[in-house]
Amino acid sequence: MSSSAASAPTPDFRTEAQSHLGDLIALRRRLHANPELGYDLPFTQQAVLDELAGLGLEITTGESLTSVVAVLRGARPGPAVLLRGDMDALPVEEETGLDFASTNGNMHACGHDMHTAGLVGAARLLAAHRESIPGSIIFMFQPAEEVEGGAEPMIAEGLLDAAGVPVIAAYGIHVEADERGRFTAKGGPLMAGFADLNLTIHGAGGHSSQPEATRDPVPAIAEVALALNTMTTRSFSIFDPIVVSVTQLEGAQASNVIPDSAKLTASIRFLSTDSLALLQERVGEIAENIARAHRCTAEVDFRLGFPVTVNDPDETTTVLGRLGEVFGTDRVVEMEHPRMGSEDFSYVLQKVPGTFVFLGATPEGIDPDAETNHSPRVQFDDGLLGDQAAALAHLAFTRLADEVG
Repeated sequence: MSSSAASAPTPDFRTEAQSHLGDLIALRRRLHANPELGYDLPFTQQAVLDELAGLGLEITTGESLTSVVAVLRGARPGPAVLLRGDMDALPVEEETGLDFASTNGNMHACGHDMHTAGLVGAARLLAAHRESIPGSIIFMFQPAEEVEGGAEPMIAEGLLDAAGVPVIAAYGIHVEADERGRFTAKGGPLMAGFADLNLTIHGAGGHSSQPEATRDPVPAIAEVALALNTMTTRSFSIFDPIVVSVTQLEGAQASNVIPDSAKLTASIRFLSTDSLALLQERVGEIAENIARAHRCTAEVDFRLGFPVTVNDPDETTTVLGRLGEVFGTDRVVEMEHPRMGSEDFSYVLQKVPGTFVFLGATPEGIDPDAETNHSPRVQFDDGLLGDQAAALAHLAFTRLADEVG
């Protein structure tokens, strides 16, 4: 590689993004008014394809889901960097009162319309500088983050091989109801993994007037629910926490019936595989022993969801520094603690070192603590789309430039 190529200056993406801002806002509002759920997002997919047309990208669409993978090949050879934006909405009836609010019973209440438009903006910015890019950039437009997880099937369909070269880093930005324009991230565990617990106590039912003639599972399931809360504070370190929230209890359908079985459902969040393994062991012990005390039996079913989202420490240090250089250090904050929400970008970060970043996007004049993501009233400021696109473009460009040395 020539020294002149190696020393190509980094574009001023933040300034350049302003010329695209109007188009990105229009795209975001079109997506916001037409939210789609899960794996099948035909309107959203077509909107993305239309926006990417003419940029000279190598585009493939998903087989099992309506994903879009676009590859930008730089003028010079090198590895690849992946940028991700998720596209699906939530089954939430919107109550924002915005002119472009959804009316179909679904809502972009987690800001994925912002993510999609921001990634389109990054593609435009980077395509304009193809001649200076030493390598490739993969743009990952992903359905189904809010459900079973669209990242996993995209990986199975060849996402990480799309450029035909190693992917050395992966980045994503997620907007949130927080102080406008503030970027936050941390190295190591950033967001929790999750699992669902379905626990059944089997007994022998009968008439409610003759409990002595039954093996009543209801008191047993109630004891288990209370014991799970106590267990989390006695078996796990506060520095590697577990959250167990019992959300459903089910017994008989009539007040005068003692059922044959009673069921409990709980949502679980964890920050390490070690704590998850210990939790599975402890839940089994608690359920079986309490059930035995009531002359019942226990059936425990764990259904694992997304893994822990783990940011690469070195990548994250670099990312926070570079965001500070572009947007000012006053807009960049290193998080102290992980968050117990979950994110399926974790599947990508299991295979590629990278960083997931939060961007506060509460509009000015609105209390950032008033609503949270997933609220029917939450709003996001699409005036930040230029910064969002510029941040993604800057991170990808500079990461590939690092490889040139």
